[in-house]
Amino acid sequence: MAAGPTPSTAASFRPPLPPPPPCFDYRSASLADTRASAAAADPALAGLVESGALVRVPRRRFGPVPAWRPPDFAEPEDVWILGTSHLSAESADEVERVLRAVRPDNVVVELCRSRAGIMYASDDASGEPLLKSNMFSLGGAKFFGAVNRSINLGGQSALALRLLLAVFSSKISSGANRPFGEEFRAARRVSEDIGAQLVLGDRPIEITLERALKSLSWDEKTKLVISLFRGITSTTDMPQDEKAAVSPYELYEKLSSSYPSLLQPLVHERDMFMAWSLKRSKAVNKSKTVVGVIGKGHMNGVVYALISDQGDLRFRDLVGRESSETWASSVVKGLVRDTVIGLALWALYELLQAAAVHIKL
Repeated sequence: MAAGPTPSTAASFRPPLPPPPPCFDYRSASLADTRASAAAADPALAGLVESGALVRVPRRRFGPVPAWRPPDFAEPEDVWILGTSHLSAESADEVERVLRAVRPDNVVVELCRSRAGIMYASDDASGEPLLKSNMFSLGGAKFFGAVNRSINLGGQSALALRLLLAVFSSKISSGANRPFGEEFRAARRVSEDIGAQLVLGDRPIEITLERALKSLSWDEKTKLVISLFRGITSTTDMPQDEKAAVSPYELYEKLSSSYPSLLQPLVHERDMFMAWSLKRSKAVNKSKTVVGVIGKGHMNGVVYALISDQGDLRFRDLVGRESSETWASSVVKGLVRDTVIGLALWALYELLQAAAVHIKL
């Protein structure tokens, strides 16, 4: 499994591309390139193509390879993108069908290193804890390692926000009765079967949440934290159909409706990062075919970034430049702070989990 380079900080950010204009429709932009190729791979894929769930973007649509790339770097000949639902067994079946039909060299998933464990979680929902796994979860045997990584990349404030969002997401999706991320587990299994390399294609969540916090004023940060606490501790239950419908993208959209500045770091910047992973990361160098498995809500932005980029998508611009602080001084300076804050946030996480369980009962 390939992971993108790990940034040391997210201190600065220069968006390489604007978000898609309102008139852009990824289905219209890619349908002609997708229909014939999908029919040749497997006629049964026609339904996914016509619904807009599956698109193909050939290399001739990419634009120029930037001059800073090594001379021997070659972008993939074809990029396929499958839009999925993170709480759908049907999406897992669609992932298997597409990967076995296309047989790509690389499979790029909408996960980062901190969330890669989702692909290895049990598919059996019968023993699922009340605090379900979700896109924000901090879990597994190496909890403190995850805490340390979150603090190093995003800072303690971003870690605190992640814990709150993890508990909040668990509560609002509790009616789905499906384990989270089945399509990612299907992608991992089928990739192993067909010999494709699995690539972690999303920006580190720690950086995304730090960027989100920086986009808010202090008043907005306070209101957001208070609203999340209220949502977690509320005894008023949401209708089951609303619970089942909530995906991470829909949660981002709801947050962005109240805090418009969040749309850029939570959605648009990640669209650009996933486009970079699909066509320009080292993992896909000289690949013939790449398949991306991403949430449906990101399709428009990712396709737009793929075909609108004129060589501007660059890793350092999508995550921030490296800090001048040395590794040794960083470790000494943050050792005590990280330990104390990590323990405090772990205690907060346990308290919120207990509160969520109590409310559920």
